[in-house]
This record gives sequence, structure tokens and C-alpha cells, in this order.
Amino acid sequence: METVHGSTIPTKLTIVHSTGVFLHNVVWCSCPGVDCQQHLQLLKAKLFPASTTRPQTAFTFDVLNHFLIDALECKTSASSFFEKIRRMTNNCFPDTVPNRYRELMRVSRLWRDLMSRKWFGFAHNDEQKPDKGDLACWLVSQRYVVDGNFTAQHMVMRKPQLDISLSDGLGYMVKDQEYQTHLSSAVESKERSSCSNHHAVNAANISRSNLRATGVGATACARHGCFVPHSIVDFQKGERHMNIDYSICNALNYHSAGIDSSLIIYDVGCQWSINFLQRVAQSKGLSVPENMHIVPAVGKFHLSAHKLACFARYSLNFIQGAGHVDGEILETLWAPFNKISPTARSMSQAHRQEVLDDHMRDSNWKKIVGIMKTLLKKYKRALKGVDDTKSPFDELTLSLDPEKISIWKIDEKKAMEQCGEYLDIYQLQMNKAPTMAEIRLKLTESENTDTSKPGTVSWLITGINLEDLQDGLRADIRQLPTDATPGQKVSIEEKRQRLTARIAKFHETADAMTAGMDLGTATVHSDDPRFCYAGHDENGWGEVSDEEISEYIDEEILAEEMGIWMPSSVPYQDVLALGLGPLQAEELELRKGQANDCLEKLRMALGHKAIIYRQYFRSANSTWAGTRSKQEAQRCQLKIDKCVRSYQRARSAMEGLGMDKATLGSLYQPISPTELSIDKEVAEENRFGQGSDRLAWFWRGNNASQGQDDAWIDKSPTDLVYRVNWLKAKARWNRWQEELRLVRHEMGWTINWFKYHQNEWERRGGQATRPGHQAYAYQQVLMWGRFIEEAEKNFNGCSLASTSSTLCSLQLAEIIVFKIWTGQMVPTAFHVILIPITDRIKSAELNRPGCNVGIENQPVLILLL
Repeated sequence: METVHGSTIPTKLTIVHSTGVFLHNVVWCSCPGVDCQQHLQLLKAKLFPASTTRPQTAFTFDVLNHFLIDALECKTSASSFFEKIRRMTNNCFPDTVPNRYRELMRVSRLWRDLMSRKWFGFAHNDEQKPDKGDLACWLVSQRYVVDGNFTAQHMVMRKPQLDISLSDGLGYMVKDQEYQTHLSSAVESKERSSCSNHHAVNAANISRSNLRATGVGATACARHGCFVPHSIVDFQKGERHMNIDYSICNALNYHSAGIDSSLIIYDVGCQWSINFLQRVAQSKGLSVPENMHIVPAVGKFHLSAHKLACFARYSLNFIQGAGHVDGEILETLWAPFNKISPTARSMSQAHRQEVLDDHMRDSNWKKIVGIMKTLLKKYKRALKGVDDTKSPFDELTLSLDPEKISIWKIDEKKAMEQCGEYLDIYQLQMNKAPTMAEIRLKLTESENTDTSKPGTVSWLITGINLEDLQDGLRADIRQLPTDATPGQKVSIEEKRQRLTARIAKFHETADAMTAGMDLGTATVHSDDPRFCYAGHDENGWGEVSDEEISEYIDEEILAEEMGIWMPSSVPYQDVLALGLGPLQAEELELRKGQANDCLEKLRMALGHKAIIYRQYFRSANSTWAGTRSKQEAQRCQLKIDKCVRSYQRARSAMEGLGMDKATLGSLYQPISPTELSIDKEVAEENRFGQGSDRLAWFWRGNNASQGQDDAWIDKSPTDLVYRVNWLKAKARWNRWQEELRLVRHEMGWTINWFKYHQNEWERRGGQATRPGHQAYAYQQVLMWGRFIEEAEKNFNGCSLASTSSTLCSLQLAEIIVFKIWTGQMVPTAFHVILIPITDRIKSAELNRPGCNVGIENQPVLILLL
């Protein structure tokens, strides 16, 4: 009220509505007995004032709701939203419309905070204040996934002392002061990752001087994708353990009473978990619930970038109780989250925290709204998964020796209980096959025996090397272009001359080794044309015809086509008559070493080529990078072809030396071009998206065979392959069984969770004394009732886990406890506790009303009211 000479005059008030900005003349009420504060008068008129003293701008509740939904769903910034309002007011001259962007920023923060408190019931109890994480939606679970996001940066504030927080630590971001205290006392490990060159660990010291935060780290539910309240932290110098530890500890302590096991899925879980408990013990700001057992794991996609030893120990495929999750759900949450990161980058610290909390709250709310469809989809998928994995497992079990299966079951049980290195049973474990150098050393040390001549091993090695030189020369000739230059032709001729001289000298030594006896025709190796040229699209050179080569070579026998006499050139049946048994035995051992070397080099070359395609070729962002990557892949393909050709020569020689067919068929099988694929089925055993397919034979078991005398052979490769395949088939079936049980329980938990909130709002409505509070509580009761109705209708016929009878599965051996809380301090959700049957369950708790106790040592369901 403004009084001039005793009269009341109107004042101008700018009102922002969803349809535009309007300027109105307002006369403030001055009635006796009425609160005449101007901002209260505006609130009664459903107008939110921009200030509490002499307000000149007000926003309608409607426009604030519109902005809140636009920001959450469309990721609209306050600046863009208000510019839209100005254009709706005057599209021709928007600059003539008053700019109330700063006022909108302030009011929207207050509106967001008030709405959060109303949604979570704190408006119905003025005495109850929200605690850490109370302004957050959350579905209780103890299967967590952890990840960092380096897009959500925050710039250094110029005047941080002016920042005011409305809900510090009440949502998803942690309380700033406590977090800073932890960081000031924590000591970061200087160890670099010993597993893989992972950015999250090796880039831990990245810092930017103009940024207060280089990103955020989050912990979320691995099954539903809900952010865990009071567990989102800021990064200062990359993704360090001190940041992630604080996030994980807050998640583990949030509504976890009675839970004694938690699954933590982290991209570098193999490195993070090593000293986690030690870091917790050394830090005052970190704590883990008593008797909490931490089970580390790595997401299935990221696991393919780890070393092979991590596969069995940290794969979700082999962790009991994990169900069927990929551990990568947090990656899908970052995509919409990144749309608001540029806007939040330059906000004040408190405002940014509130905006991030709001978007995470909205993300969790969407998960809750859509949980019925999600669970139905998971249920159908789990039914199909159980059916698809049970039949192959049963067929494989029936085809194997029951005695071996009983031993494997004991190993599996021990692995599930002990974890760690005991999980290596899911990988082929064999000693490494001996290399040619090791076999050469062994044979050289035994040359002084009566059956061996000095120098025979070196002579045989020279012959094998000459075969490799011939192969290299033939490869050089094939790579010659059709219009070869004189210099290229001269280089080929010089190599031929040098090779011819070396072959002649080798044959002179052969006469001395065999006392000049006539040994027949030398061996001429012909290259397999399937491995003489790289793939069609991977090489820039074409084939060179014989007519083109003959233009610059003589008609005489060329060096690359000369036969080289070796003991394997003599038919095996003539060996005893000629007295060449010791020579052939030595060559057979060296040929084994040659084959082992070739297979090892082949595996390395295939893995290298797969990495080139995955990391460089497919992700090349320029023509130059793509060309360089393609050339690197071509060179890798040449190495692969060379290894195969050398292996074929070794295998052919072993066959001529009389190696038994059983050994050749199991240890040194033929290699086909289809087995040289570089896709995920070949690159690594710890690939993402594994099925029941088996790898190519040379990827399995280092080529061992039963019944041989070699020290490096300990078990039959057939038994090892079947053992690993049986264990993996059983693990796949077990995970799908667990998934089906979990989904059925989650359906029951969801219905009870909806009923809990309906009962809470009924209680709040009954205790409310204001009509507005009563009406809002009744509205919430109707909403949760609709959720209950829809859930019961959708889950009908899904065989939900009953809340009043014992569980049918004896394999889980667990108690499921529902705690329904009453009284003034009510959490946002009841607790679903999964604990094994132990003596820690007091008899007093089991005898409480509502308990349904089953047979001793069997799973039971307990309802604690």
C-alpha cells in the first residue's frame, strides 16, 4: 500500500505467465486484521514474488510448473525459456518486453525446493526436517554400479562467499562441507593400473585450473538404474579413488541395516577393490556397515578391455546372486544428463547442485513410473533365458562322465564361496607350450650322447630358417607391383643370390651329417594360396601373375623354389634302414617348437589386429587416420598369413616324421581361413556378448594332449574344454534362474512399495489440519492407489513371490525381510533385506507378529510389522 496525501494509489507489477509477460496496476490490500505483507498477498493469489520486500515482479504457479517440466524433459535452460516467453509476448519486438531472467533463476530455485519438500511429505510436518538424501526417490537395492562423467564440469566461482544453498546434501549430491573435509584428509594412491590402460585410473592427475570440478562420480542401482541418494560426488583431478570411495561408502550406508553383502560394479573394479577396505580404515570420512561383504565386479562391456585374468574373477556371469545384469546401465543415464551439463557448468555451486539433484530425482521418478513395463519385459526375457540355457546345459551334462561332473560341482561350490583366484576354474589353465628356443637348448645339452652328432641341432635350425627365408622371398615377389621399378627387381635378384649360396652351403653340411649317402629328393614347399594374399579390402596390392614375374627372372630353378633336404624328406618307413632315426627325432622336437611359436605369434597378431579395428580403424575421425589404421591392419594381416604358412610347413614335416594322427588331430589341427576372423569371437576370451560358441581350436589350451611325456602337458585338452564349457553353461543357466527369481520378488516388492506410500499419505491426510494439506494428501492416495491397481493387473499370472509362505527355492538359502516403518520418522521406502540364514537372526524377531517361520535351514519369508 502506498499512501500519498492520505489516498491509495496503484503500483505497477510485472507478472510472468506461461502465455507471456504482463504489466498490471496493483492495489495492495490494507484491510484491518489481514496480514498486509505484499509477498503473502501474492502467494494467496497463486503468484510467486521475486522478492519478499516490496516485490515488483511475480511469477504464476503455472509458468513455474511449465519451466520445471521443460527443464526436466526438454533440458531447457532458464535463458532459453524466458526468451521463449518474451517472443510469445511480442514476437516482433521481443526486446521491448521486460527481461526477468535473473528473477526467474532465483524464483525457480525456491520453487524447485518447495516442490521437493511437498512431494516427500515434509510440508505436512513442519517439525520434521529432511535428512541426508530424504529429498530423493529411491528403490532399495544392494547391487550398485559406479561410474564417472567428465562432461558435468563446473567452473570456478568468482564470488563463492555469496553462494547460498537451499538443500545441501538433502538430495543426491553429497553434503559439501563433509566431502571437502574427507578430501583434505584422504591420501590418494600413486599406483598406476596394472590391468589395462584405463582412462579412469591412468588419467587420475588431470587438472584444469579454471574448473572447480572436472566431472561427477555416481553410484546407481545396477538393476533399476536409480541414482543412490547422497552419493554423487565432484571430481577435482580426474576419477580418483578418494572420490569414488566416498560415493560408494555413502551408498553402502544408505538404508542398509541388516544387509551383509553388496555387489559393486565398477569399470576398474579389479584395481579399486584391492585396497578399498584399507583406505576405509585409514580415513575418518569413510565407513562401511559392520559385517558388510563387498563383491567387486566389472561391467560386461568394459571387461573386454581388461587383461584375460580379470575375466573369470570379475565377470558378472560367474557371481552368484548377480542375476542377469550387464553393469553398464549408468552409461545410459549419462546421455540425457549431459544435455544439461553446459548450462550447469557456469552456475553457482549451490544452484548447480540443486539442478543436478532435480534431474536425478526426475530420472528416478521416470524409473518408478515405468517399473511395471520394465519388470514385465525382464520377466519375459528371463523366462526365455531359462528355457534357452537349460536345454543345452542338460544335453551337455548327459553327454559327460558323471564322475567328472561331480568333481566339477565341488570346484564350482568352492569357487562361489571363496571367489578370487578360485574363480579361475572358468578359464582354461595350462602350462605354456615350449618354444623352439627352449627345445633347441634342451637338444643341444644332450648332443654329447652316443646317439647324437655334434652340430646337428644347429644344422636343423638352419634348414628351418632357410625355409622361412624362401617364404619371405616369395612374399616379397608377390608384393611387387605390376610396374616394378628396376631398383625393386635388382633387390629381388640380390636376395635370390644370397639365398642360393646359403642353400648350397647347407646341403654341403648335410653330406657331412649323413656320410654322403643318397637320400633322394629334397622337399619343395608350396605355399597355400589361401594365405598368400591378404583380404580383398585390406590390401592395396593386387596379385602378380607368373607371366609378369617371368619377364625379369631366368628359366633356371630359382632360390625361392629350390628343394631343401631335411630328415623329414626321407619316407618314415626308410628311416631305420638309413640310420636317420636320431636326426628325425631331433627334427620332430624342433618342428613342435616351430609350430608352438607360430601359434603363439598367430594369437598375438590376431589380437593386435582386433585392437586396431576396435580402437583405431572404426573410430577414425579423419581420412588420414583411417588410412594409417588400414595400413597397420594390412601389415598385421601379412604377419598372420606368414605365421600360418610357417605352421603349415611345420605340420607337414611332423606328418612326414611319423607323428601319430591322434596328436596331429588334437594338438596341431589344420588352420582354415574362417578361423582367422578378427571379430569378438576370436579377439579375446573375455569378450562382450558371449554365447555358447566355442573359440577356434588354437585359442584353447596351448595345444596340450593327454598321454604325452612332455613336462608342459598336464591334462587332456578335451577334458579341459568340456570342463570350462560345462561350468560356463551351468553359470549361464544359474544367472537366468536368479534373474527370474529376482524379477518375481521385485514385482511383489513394487506392489508393497506402492501400498506403503499410499498408507503413508493416508496417515498424513488424517493428521493434516489444513484443507490444502488434506486435499493434496488425498490426491497422493489416489495416485498410489492407481499404481497399485495397475501393478496388480500387469503382474497377474507372473507367479509372484508370496508374502505369506515359504519360498520354494532351496538353492538361494536366504530370508527376505520386509520392514514396514511406522511413527513420525518415516523413510521414503521400506527396506528389502536379503540375508542368509544364520544364528544372527534372533528368536525374538522370528516370534514377532506376522512372521511365517518355515522348516529349519530352509528359506523363509518374514514380514516384520
